[in-house]
Amino acid sequence: MNQTPLLPYPPGCRAGRFLRREKRFSVAVELDGRPIWAHTNNTGSMLGLLRPGSPVLLSPAANPARTLAWTVEALGLGTHGVPEPDDPDLFWVGVNTSVPNRFLSAAFAAGLLPWARGYSSLKREAVHGESRLDGLCTGPGLAPLWIECKNVTLVEDGVAAFPDAVTERGVKHLGTLRRLVQEGCRAAMLYLVQRPDGLCFGPADYIDSAYAAALHEALARGVEAYAVVARVTPAGIAYDRDLAVKAHGAAASA
Repeated sequence: MNQTPLLPYPPGCRAGRFLRREKRFSVAVELDGRPIWAHTNNTGSMLGLLRPGSPVLLSPAANPARTLAWTVEALGLGTHGVPEPDDPDLFWVGVNTSVPNRFLSAAFAAGLLPWARGYSSLKREAVHGESRLDGLCTGPGLAPLWIECKNVTLVEDGVAAFPDAVTERGVKHLGTLRRLVQEGCRAAMLYLVQRPDGLCFGPADYIDSAYAAALHEALARGVEAYAVVARVTPAGIAYDRDLAVKAHGAAASA
C-alpha cells in the first residue's frame, strides 16, 4: 500500500466543521469559529456524509478572486459517531468529483493500472460523437481503450456502491461505452472509491435500478469495469488497492 499522494492537495488546506448544505454547490462550514460558505462540485446526494459537526477538509481556491474562497475536498467519518479531526477513528471520504479524471492520468503515468499496460498515451476529456469521456488510451497494435471515471463515496454493508443519486448521465455513458465495444474498441469504467472501508464494488440498484441494469448489460456486452480505492489524507490522495467488481452477486472483473 503506497501512501505517497499521487494527487497532493495544494498548500493551505484547512479542516473545518460541516454545518449544512444549501442549494447545489454551496456548503456551510464553521472555520476558525465562524460560519463561511465553501464550494462543492459534487452534484450527488453525498448520502450518509452530511453530518452536522463532522470535519470538512477544505482547499483554497486557485483564483483568489473567486466568490467562494474554499473548495470541499473531503468529509470526515468515524465508526463511533461524529469524529474529531484528530480522532484515530476518523477517515476521510473524498467528495471532489474532479479527482477521478486527474487520478486516472496520474495512475496511468505511474503504471498503476494493469489493465492499461502496453498503452503509450492517455488523452483526457476525449470526444466520441456527442459524448465526452474521461480518457482515451492508445498504443501501437492495440485497440483504442476508452475510459469513463466515477467517484464513489457510498459504502453499504461493506459494498462500495455507485451512484448515490439517480444519474441519467451515467446511464448515457454506459450506452456510449457499449457502442464503442461494438465498434471494435475496448471500453472501461473506472470507479474511484475515495474511502477505505469498502470490501468490494457493486452498483447501487437500491438507489438507481436503471443504472444498475445498464451496468449489468454493459458488462455482458464486453465493457470492462474496475474499482480502485484511493486513500484520502490531509496531504492528498494516494493509490491504495484494487477492489473486486461484483454484478448479480458474482465478480465481473477483479
